[in-house]
Amino acid sequence: MLELKNIWKTYDTTPALAGVDLKVRQGETVVIMGPSGCGKSTLIRCINRLTEPDMGDILVNGDSVLGLSQAELMAFRRKVGFVFQQFHLIGRLTVLENVMFHLVLAGFDRGWAEAQAAAALAKVGLSHVHERKPDELSGGQQQRVAIARALAAGPELMLWDEPTASLDPILVGEVLEVMEDLVRTTQTTMVIVTHEVSFALRVAHRIVLMDQGQIVEEGPPEVIFKAPVSEIGLKYKKLLVS
Repeated sequence: MLELKNIWKTYDTTPALAGVDLKVRQGETVVIMGPSGCGKSTLIRCINRLTEPDMGDILVNGDSVLGLSQAELMAFRRKVGFVFQQFHLIGRLTVLENVMFHLVLAGFDRGWAEAQAAAALAKVGLSHVHERKPDELSGGQQQRVAIARALAAGPELMLWDEPTASLDPILVGEVLEVMEDLVRTTQTTMVIVTHEVSFALRVAHRIVLMDQGQIVEEGPPEVIFKAPVSEIGLKYKKLLVS
C-alpha cells in the first residue's frame, strides 16, 4: 500500500533522514518510535509532502507521490488523513464547520460534507458539541475534533504525528482511547508516531524504531519490546520493566 524508498532529508548539513526504507501493508497499523530528533516526524510528513524529501521515492498503491502535480497532490491529500501535534482549528467556526471546512473548500456538496462531518464526530464521541467553538472545549476534545476532521473524507491512509504531545497528561487517555477504537473498528492503514509505549503494545501490528535518521529495528511489538536487538529497543525494554 505504502512504500518509502531510500528517503533522505537534510537540514543545513545535518541529515534528518538518512536512507529510510519502509513498507506498510494495506490495513496495517505501524507505530514509529524513537528519541526526540531521530527523524520520526520528518519521515511521516514526507509521506504527503508536507516536507519534501531530498532524495528517494514514496509510492502509494504503486504510484509515486513525489511525481504528482500540485492539483494531483491536493487530491491525494484528501485521501490521506493527517493528525498533527497541534489542533489547527479555526476559532471563529463551530466544531461541525471545522470538520467539514476542507471538504467544502474542495468543492464537495455542502449537505454531503455536513453529513460526513457529523458521522466523523460521532466516531470520536463528540456528537453533542457540533455548535460549540473550539475555545469552549478541553484540549482532549479539540484533538478529537482534529481527528474527526482527518476522518471526514474517509481516508485510505491515516498519519498521526505525536497526537498527544501537546496535551496535559490527564487528557492523553481520552485521545488514545479514540485512536485505539479506530484501529480496532476500521480497516484504514495507519502510520502513528508516538512516545506512548503501552498504547503501541496494544494497537501496533509492527513497531518501527528510529535513531539518528535511520530505522534501527522493526517487528511485532511482542518481539521488539521483549527481545530487542538495537540500543533504542533495549532502552524501551527497560522502561517496560522498570
